[in-house]
Amino acid sequence: MAERLIDAVIFDLDNTLTDFMRAKERSIAEAVDAMIDAGLPVQRQKAIDDIFAIYKAKGIEHQRVFNLYLEQTIDRVDDRILAAAVVAYRRARDSSLVLYPHCQLVLNRLIKQGYKVAVVSDAPRFEAWLRLTALGLQHTFDLVLTYDDTGAHKPDPKPFRMALEKLGVPPERAVIMGDWRERDILGGRNAGLHTVYARYGDQYSKYATKSDSPTPEPDFVAEDMLQLLDILDRLNAGVTGDTGDTGDKGGKERMS
Repeated sequence: MAERLIDAVIFDLDNTLTDFMRAKERSIAEAVDAMIDAGLPVQRQKAIDDIFAIYKAKGIEHQRVFNLYLEQTIDRVDDRILAAAVVAYRRARDSSLVLYPHCQLVLNRLIKQGYKVAVVSDAPRFEAWLRLTALGLQHTFDLVLTYDDTGAHKPDPKPFRMALEKLGVPPERAVIMGDWRERDILGGRNAGLHTVYARYGDQYSKYATKSDSPTPEPDFVAEDMLQLLDILDRLNAGVTGDTGDTGDKGGKERMS
């Protein structure tokens, strides 16, 4: 039996393992409804759009988004309305955060096969652990690194290099799977890892500030998380993604 060429898989968290944006969108909608019920005189869809505009400007993890929205809308923070929003948001978030299909199966298979598995996330440490615990994944990974641990946001290669060092794995024997080309794929590529673009989870780009930089090409594209297992088989067989005429620009391997 040939020696395996890949030893570790590093995952992004939001929109790669879990459908974070679906939970975020539902939570914001519920929060807006609660604010309206508490007496805030706004139009529902405009309020949702305005809150996501704040996220786009401040970052999707901004913790005071409702404070800013109320200051922009009524020039002050009404604690009664704020409390209604926060409670509704948390209830909706806790009930709507779910793993993508086949995620648990894939993670179980990777662990059984002896891969080291890790998470590298730009989320704050506590928020990341809240999500992992809510999803029942708090004991799954060999390593979880967040922005609070690394001090750097992707695409800076530092978080990936820290993960590789702690895992004891060289970059050419590791894979990064993430939904954001400009962060996960570019950062992983700059750190020397094989890259898998989780296109099924690319839900954040519509809320992100557009970059003038060229969109980085991944080594592989996955439409479903289950395809990661086939990608690993290919990498272990020596297929790096540059397989010639695959029907995709740049000769990258598209899994479909």
